Amino acid sequence: MHGTVLSPAAAKPARPGMVLVHGAGAGPRTKLMGEAVEFARRGLSVLIYDKRSEGYSLFKRSYSQLADDALGAVAALRSQPGVDPAKIGIWGLSEGGWVVPIAASRSKDISFVVVVGANGLPPLRQQTWTVAAGLRKAGVSGSLIDRAEFNLYRAISDGGMFPEPYYDPAPTLAAVHQPLLGIWGTHDLLTPPKESPPIFAEALEKGGNRHYTLRFFPGADHAAHQTPDGGVTRLPELAPGYADLVGSWIADATAGRPPTAQISGPTPVQDSPTVPVNPSAWWESAPMQLAALVLFVIAFAAYPVVALVRRLRRRSPVPVTRGARLLSAGGLTAVLGSFSYLFYLVMTGGKLAAPGPVVAERPLIWLALQALGWASVIATVLIVLAWRRAGGSVPRGERVRLGLLLAGGVAFVPWALYWGLLLP
Repeated sequence: MHGTVLSPAAAKPARPGMVLVHGAGAGPRTKLMGEAVEFARRGLSVLIYDKRSEGYSLFKRSYSQLADDALGAVAALRSQPGVDPAKIGIWGLSEGGWVVPIAASRSKDISFVVVVGANGLPPLRQQTWTVAAGLRKAGVSGSLIDRAEFNLYRAISDGGMFPEPYYDPAPTLAAVHQPLLGIWGTHDLLTPPKESPPIFAEALEKGGNRHYTLRFFPGADHAAHQTPDGGVTRLPELAPGYADLVGSWIADATAGRPPTAQISGPTPVQDSPTVPVNPSAWWESAPMQLAALVLFVIAFAAYPVVALVRRLRRRSPVPVTRGARLLSAGGLTAVLGSFSYLFYLVMTGGKLAAPGPVVAERPLIWLALQALGWASVIATVLIVLAWRRAGGSVPRGERVRLGLLLAGGVAFVPWALYWGLLLP
């Protein structure tokens, strides 16, 4: 792995050093250059490195492995000339706030810990809150947030496509005995800024560590950068006083004068609380959702396919009810459209959520899908009534086709309730 060490132009001997650990996503070292330069100006030697790409992706990662990478960087910095190996610390942003406590709990070579925008909650709980908060910021409420988005993340996790979903950082934080500085922007839209700091304090206290400082910076975003619009836009400049605090706090901590249990700064903004996310039950698991999707595609698509074959063969019997066509088209569109829209929201969610036009606190697309859902339920009822009236006059082949379509329509009702299509 490759990295760069930045030191003050007039570097003093036996100076402190700090390794910077990236947040989620791609991590070229230049991404943290702004922070590294500012910290170096405060008298530190700072190591920034290119985050691994092998073994790390949207669907695969290991915080333990990332912590080992960070420990390798600590070892490299300890060997640099002019750096006091007894004064090496580690800094983590966002996802790095899960990683650096693991590294610190494993090594006595780390003398202090700094976290920025760190999360005290499990990753899946944090992520569902992030996307939900972004949708609420866009003016959305109701079943799309309470049911659909929430359940989709559970299914993704159950399918193994969400790495480390239920990782609990609290036990690791309790094992951190080095002085810790925690920093949060008051306008953090990616980590719940009201809930995470108390978890840090409680866990550290539980482990007997009272040498911590938790600080909130006004007008700052998730990375403690300045933001002009409540956390949506990140400016290059760090929050005023942030780099100065890091420099002075590290000077005190490495001189044997770490502050004791200090919490200061304005109250952060968090409009909604997080919600616990439990593992899926068997009936709502990813395999069951996939099986339901296959059932709906077969049941709803078979009806028009058979009709097309009959037309090609010049055999077009009169349909038992026009509701069959409505269920076939409406049900298939509602199912596939719902999943497509939900995955779009997940991939583009967070602080920049773009749900499209919103009417009555519901995205117009979601309202259209809900209308198709209700139309499909009504069509199912119409098919049952029409079939009962027709009695034994329905040909055998048509009974098979309608039976399959009706099975899809009946199964669609609980499925649509689960995903919130039939709820306000």
